[in-house]
Amino acid sequence: MTAPAAPLLQTRVSTLVGADGTLAIYEAAPAEPVAAVVILHEAFGVTDHITDVTRRAADAGYHAIAPDLFHRAPAGVAPYGDLQAAARNFGGLTDAGILADVDACLTHLDAQGFAADKVGIIGFCFGGRAAFLVAAERSIGAAATLYGGGIVTASKFLPFPALTDSIATMRTPWIGLYGETDMGIPQDEVDALEAALAASPVEHRILRYAGAGHAFHNDVLPSYHAAAAKAAWAESIAWLTAHGVG
Repeated sequence: MTAPAAPLLQTRVSTLVGADGTLAIYEAAPAEPVAAVVILHEAFGVTDHITDVTRRAADAGYHAIAPDLFHRAPAGVAPYGDLQAAARNFGGLTDAGILADVDACLTHLDAQGFAADKVGIIGFCFGGRAAFLVAAERSIGAAATLYGGGIVTASKFLPFPALTDSIATMRTPWIGLYGETDMGIPQDEVDALEAALAASPVEHRILRYAGAGHAFHNDVLPSYHAAAAKAAWAESIAWLTAHGVG
């Protein structure tokens, strides 16, 4: 007997009203999602890769959304590798603005039937730092960061402050997934983050992947590391599930 075909995902671009204007989100969901997840993009915006990751989360059973955090300075999706174009998208963006955008996403998901404790967040690179920020300042189900820098020391590229002062009052369980050969986030920085997290009141964990550099999960870049990408995605989903998100 042939197994029934998996249900098709529903995808769409929606518009939310945020604190600083219109906020576009890419949504993907199965017919009966078990929970919700917010996908936070890299420094290059909501690229085709990020929409693909959002669909992967939907394939895992989530109502997944990817907000465009760069709507305040809409220079558009930056080409991978064009750091000057990416930097222009940071115009007008602050940590307060990131939190306001995530709050708008949480309100939207609540209207779909997902209370905050049934919402997870997964962020990559710039979005990885943003996921940590959310874990520090908001109470949701769980958060995962893949190669997010600028947490224990301000990043030379990301125009935001370090977040160590928020560790002692973190509100959401958090996992960090890092590559051991990431030149942008060296191991001593990950060591410092791991040590600082001893003061956190929430469950936390850091995992490192041998041979993986920055952006190891991005399968459209030369930095892609298949084994680390597969393991980190599985760990992220497992972390959400272990904390009631899924």
